[in-house]
Amino acid sequence: MRRTELLPWLAAAVVLAGLTVPWFLWGTSTVVAGLPVWLWWHVGWMCLASVAFWLFAQRAWGIGIETAGDGSSDVSRDGTVRGSESEAGGERR
Repeated sequence: MRRTELLPWLAAAVVLAGLTVPWFLWGTSTVVAGLPVWLWWHVGWMCLASVAFWLFAQRAWGIGIETAGDGSSDVSRDGTVRGSESEAGGERR
């Protein structure tokens, strides 16, 4: 696991989740372009969250999930699973 990459993404996820609800706008009746300001907050926040998820999917998908330190996988290049003596149906011998 690459901890130097995992911690910033974890912090970004916490901030994105924590500021989803605009608690600091509660009780505000300000209207911009005919819509309440809290609705604009949600629109902007969803745009920011979608960009953050796109970046995560492009750069860091799988961080924290890797189990082998050498990057090896249980699936070989031809698509067969190594170390499995199971037949069709999934029954092991």
